[in-house]
Amino acid sequence: MSGSVNRPVRRRTFVLGTAAVAGTAALAETASAAGFGWSDDGSNYVVDTGASLVFKVSKTNGDLTSLVYKGTEYQGYGGMNSHIESGLGTSTVTLAQSGTTILISVTHGTLKHYYAARSGENNVYLWTNKADTSVSATRYIVRVKAGLFLNDEPDSYTYAPTTIEASDVFEKSDGQTRSKHYAKLRVADYDYIGWSTGSVGLYVVRSNHEKASGGPFYRSLLRHQSTGGGGLYEILYYGENQTEAQRFGLQGPYVIAFTDGGAPASALYHANLTTSWADALGISGYVSASGRGRVAGVGISGRNTAYAYTVGLANSAAQYWGSARASDGYFSIGQVLPGTYTLTVFKGELAVYSTSVTATAGGTTTLNTIAIPSSNDPSNASAIWRINDWDGTPGGFKNAALMTYAHPSDVRAAAWTGNVVIGSGTETSAFPCYLWKDVNSGIIVYFKLTAAQAAAAHTLRIGVTTAYANGRPQVVVNDSWTSAVPSPPTQPSTRSLTVGSYRGNNYTFTYSVPASAWLTDTGAYNTLKIYVASGSGSTSFLSAGTAIDTIDLLS
Repeated sequence: MSGSVNRPVRRRTFVLGTAAVAGTAALAETASAAGFGWSDDGSNYVVDTGASLVFKVSKTNGDLTSLVYKGTEYQGYGGMNSHIESGLGTSTVTLAQSGTTILISVTHGTLKHYYAARSGENNVYLWTNKADTSVSATRYIVRVKAGLFLNDEPDSYTYAPTTIEASDVFEKSDGQTRSKHYAKLRVADYDYIGWSTGSVGLYVVRSNHEKASGGPFYRSLLRHQSTGGGGLYEILYYGENQTEAQRFGLQGPYVIAFTDGGAPASALYHANLTTSWADALGISGYVSASGRGRVAGVGISGRNTAYAYTVGLANSAAQYWGSARASDGYFSIGQVLPGTYTLTVFKGELAVYSTSVTATAGGTTTLNTIAIPSSNDPSNASAIWRINDWDGTPGGFKNAALMTYAHPSDVRAAAWTGNVVIGSGTETSAFPCYLWKDVNSGIIVYFKLTAAQAAAAHTLRIGVTTAYANGRPQVVVNDSWTSAVPSPPTQPSTRSLTVGSYRGNNYTFTYSVPASAWLTDTGAYNTLKIYVASGSGSTSFLSAGTAIDTIDLLS
């Protein structure tokens, strides 16, 4: 808050200092931790936070060249520094101190990047402003020396003897697969990522991702370890299995945080971080809290209470999201840049409602109860049978849980083939979450119909969550009726199913099956064969494929 002061406390404690602003030029002085300040060693700006952290930033290219905590160097592996993307190259690097804050500014063409240190804190605050595509800056990676932390995320451990896909998916001798892509978590699932020895923790606390793309359910690189060291990522934009265009502008702050082994202080988290101390630093694209607004809703009716609901805001300039309260659907999304947004309500990850809403600086836009029409949720349609339920994910299908952190060829995966019998009680767990043209195309679903059901035409629906190489389902009923090959919906053009991501553009294929296709013998099983149609893709798990949400036959 303006006018408040946080005094330095014990060095093991995170302090989110705030300071009064003297005009617009500088921050007012606060008490400084002993040793706080900076120096110039000729090649780098050297910043001592006055706590237990000293870091260096190259004056040539803006790389983070040293990260010393309690006397131990953590920065670096493979001769590489920590930096934007793979390093910016020659840049203009300047430093300014305003009271108890030191800001290092890096300019490379149209891109601007910032490091900030606060007196008495073991944190490095970072912002990145990417204005256009002239600089390929899509991530910040903190490169950490080998041997300092145990490998507590084995599936992202990238050392394995055999490369099985591209240059980034590997197989161990026991048949388990490894890749830096296998992060398990969606963006909405984490506030920070990192490692701890029990006495030292090193984390990257993510930003609010307002200028990122892909929404709350997007999966991307988080961290990896190899024999040479480890990497912690803040992904500013990642093109793999991306559903949205790239957004531009200032991202941050995101934070490199050291602790005494525990998690970073919750005050650092993207949802709570107050940066009033940064208001007068002159960061390009920075918008203070007073220039932002809030969007809230008193409730959401028509929900299926078995599912969590998320409310998202998105336009071409920014994205935000928040959870709807389980009891009544109340939601509140703060720190929103002024503008008009598409508001989307998600049941799980399935969009079931959308409208337009405008956020204003310094104000709260409050919506009356949002009523989700019954027809918007496909689960509400009466079905003769249904495999899985509609939630926008393949969760519950065979191998679905494994696929966010393993390659489909992984020895831990159950067989991708195998047919399904409706009424067996294992319909969902037996049906594979993914179908590929070259792996399990032609899987069969067996089901019986009553005489009345067999006498009528029915609609078959297959919901998908993404597709690779334009893979889409074509169906054959009782080897006598074949559907047309449907047009492929818009989906990401990159890898997805093999790099831990099922999230694309949810789409429902519908097939009008005539009564003449059904068997009239009520004791006999009808057969539904589901093929993957596409002339694209290569072979095996890189052949055309798709991820399944739900399959049902409507009554």
